[in-house]
Amino acid sequence: MADDAHHERTLVLLRHAKAEAPAPGRPDVERPLAARGRADAAAAGVWLVQHELLPDVVLCSAAVRTRQTWHDVQAGMTGSWSENGPTGSAPAVSYEPDAYEARPEDLLGLIRQVSPSAATVLLIAHNPGISLLSELLDPLRADPEGLRTSGLVVHRTAVSWARLGRGAAEIETRHTARG
Repeated sequence: MADDAHHERTLVLLRHAKAEAPAPGRPDVERPLAARGRADAAAAGVWLVQHELLPDVVLCSAAVRTRQTWHDVQAGMTGSWSENGPTGSAPAVSYEPDAYEARPEDLLGLIRQVSPSAATVLLIAHNPGISLLSELLDPLRADPEGLRTSGLVVHRTAVSWARLGRGAAEIETRHTARG
């Protein structure tokens, strides 16, 4: 097996799906997904399966809309994990309060703590942080418009998670999931 420094890693960034409009008296962190967002998130899960991008680790903002996004992405992946399947078992999921309203450097800090054995990481967070993180990782290929709701961008890198930094993870593909 290749040593850690030369093992290819995949980072999938996902902006949460379409949320309901802000409501008076309800904190932004508690906004749920809209019906369209739920369908789009499930479509993102299907897309991840089709592209063999099943995560070993999921880092998810603790906000309601990001947790619901992960739940619906996972529903779209139904049947993709099994004890004897290609990915082994379901991913380790971590709900991260610090990913809400995070700067790209904060999100990068979360990724740097991932186990070196994880080959694929899915980060579900918010704009502008998640779009700015994609730009930080690949300044030349990042979409200047940023990620739309249910937008995915796949970065590949040969460096360890702990050493991930500016310009270290090239964008391989991007997709906006719609259900």
